[in-house]
Amino acid sequence: MTEKEKMLLGEIYDANCNEELIAERMKAQDLCYEYNQLKPSKIKERGEFLRKILGKTKANFLIEQPFVCDYGYNIKIGENFYANHNLTILDGNKVTFGDNVFVGPNCGFYTAGHPLDFPTRNQGLEYAKPIEVGDNVWFGGNVVVLSGVKIGSNSVIGAGSVVTKDIPSNVVAVGNPCKVLKYI
Repeated sequence: MTEKEKMLLGEIYDANCNEELIAERMKAQDLCYEYNQLKPSKIKERGEFLRKILGKTKANFLIEQPFVCDYGYNIKIGENFYANHNLTILDGNKVTFGDNVFVGPNCGFYTAGHPLDFPTRNQGLEYAKPIEVGDNVWFGGNVVVLSGVKIGSNSVIGAGSVVTKDIPSNVVAVGNPCKVLKYI
């Protein structure tokens, strides 16, 4: 089994020494760099360029610059997706956003995780678990969503939250770690 296959299955893999994964990350980084150099007023061109980076998009979306990701092809965004400045997606595994998702500034979605035991971690090994976001979700600024998390539809994640566990649909959730504050 290749390191890429292990990565996509959520198993421990070597991201640091595998030539295929290094080349794919460099390609995505170069594309993100080019995207971030486009004039902000070039909305149509920006959308076309993002389609070169992202795995799947629908018709209407906007990601403000700057934007960075690891691979790009693991990211799927729904209709009417909007992300404010400084979106970071570490997409070693699938990151899926439903329709009508709004992401505040300085947010991160991190599928990558590292083993707790230091000998394994020091070998440069890691894992990546998918992140799933339902429809009609709003993320306040400076939210971090960690590996393996699912967020239900119609929920609001408050600014500054660190989402370490699944969040159900129809809630307001806040904090570090993020917890349900109330049902909508």
